Amino acid sequence: MPASWLAARVVAATGGQVQLADPRGTIWNGSARLLLTGGAGSSDAAALPTRLTWRMRPGFGALHVALSSECCTPAPVSFDWRPGWRSASLRVADGSSQWPASLLGGLGTPWNTLQLDGELLLRTQSLSLEWTEGRMAVNGRAEMTAQRMASRVSTLRPLGSYRVAIAGGAVPTVQLSTLEGALQLSGNGQWVGSRLRFTGEASAAPDREAALANLLNIIGRRNGPRSIITIG
Repeated sequence: MPASWLAARVVAATGGQVQLADPRGTIWNGSARLLLTGGAGSSDAAALPTRLTWRMRPGFGALHVALSSECCTPAPVSFDWRPGWRSASLRVADGSSQWPASLLGGLGTPWNTLQLDGELLLRTQSLSLEWTEGRMAVNGRAEMTAQRMASRVSTLRPLGSYRVAIAGGAVPTVQLSTLEGALQLSGNGQWVGSRLRFTGEASAAPDREAALANLLNIIGRRNGPRSIITIG
């Protein structure tokens, strides 16, 4: 089957938020321009600077997939996808990749307002996800380091560097922490079923309140000098 068949399935599965534009090749070996968008009716879109290449191979009830892009993957990002009637699983090979934060701007609100700049370094270790009748289980660990972040709503550059760590278990958890910078971020969350519930806060380092006031108003609900972030 041509790569365009795969591109159409990706659009349908993601509600149009992930698109494979200008697909070439086949579903087994192909490439395309990766676009993130705000979905149906949205004018927001952002593209990966280099083409995304994929290689897929079936075997032993699973589909082995390797993704690569010149800008972002020193080694291919590999995973095994095992579909089922009422369950499915995804097992990600250990590795690391680096992605432009500007890509998030295509997803619409609030990313299109923040217009982030910086690098997102993603590392995985023994990471697997399983879905059973709508419930998600996570094992292993994933860590994203947001390096030298900046935003168009603040003249302060860079804002800082941050870490988001996901740890699997009976109740998978998420932890946000600040590595360095004037914008201080922290928070904790957990997955309940397949939904993330997260509570965090943002604040400015001493003598940086004025430079970060607009950003703090956007990223959460103001409570004095802090901005409260809630998801779920």
